[in-house]
Amino acid sequence: MKPGILRTLLAAAILSGTHGLAAAAPEIQVIALPAPRTEGGMALMQALKARKTTRDISAEKLPLAVLSDLLWAGFGVNRPEIDHRTAPSAMNSQEIDIYVALAEGLYVYEAKPHRLRPVLADDLRLKTSSQPFVTNAPVALIFVADYSRMPKAKPEDRDSYAAIDTGFISQNIYLFCASADLATVVHDLDRQRLAEAMKLRPDQKIVIAQAVGYPKPPTPNTGSAK
Repeated sequence: MKPGILRTLLAAAILSGTHGLAAAAPEIQVIALPAPRTEGGMALMQALKARKTTRDISAEKLPLAVLSDLLWAGFGVNRPEIDHRTAPSAMNSQEIDIYVALAEGLYVYEAKPHRLRPVLADDLRLKTSSQPFVTNAPVALIFVADYSRMPKAKPEDRDSYAAIDTGFISQNIYLFCASADLATVVHDLDRQRLAEAMKLRPDQKIVIAQAVGYPKPPTPNTGSAK
């Protein structure tokens, strides 16, 4: 091959590669969460009294420290010497993963290192529900059961175990939100559509989703006084 032709081909390859890098979707990185704040907060009986579902959720982003506390309260490691968690699970399977859908991408919460591992650089919050209170929320939590971690459970029992274990985690999050003045709501979703978007394996099953954020401030009453 003549040197001139070779140089032309190499230049074209370099330009093509540069263009490809520029056009590629940005990668998301691991988010190392700050250590959870495990002292203080609202007393348990007060949190139970304040626990509620709130659908009017602001789009304001949660600080990383608040997200850290939220995830630890939900299903973090509270006894590191034996790797046990803040919520129980059937046969200690710890089969529930909390996927965290944020504006910048989809992550999965890894409790032991207490961090968010990147999964997809896509905003999947819109796919968790079409309801405005969900799509407006800065955080959508997706509870996914990994049945490969349940070898001791009978196949016919896995669905119910996963649902019960998700309920424990979700209630932890409800109580944390009550204590931290956050808004939250559990909602149903199109599991098949979302599972495809998340690229889940066949032995991973979506149980339910939960939106979290700050409550919207009340709308001022602009009507005439009566």
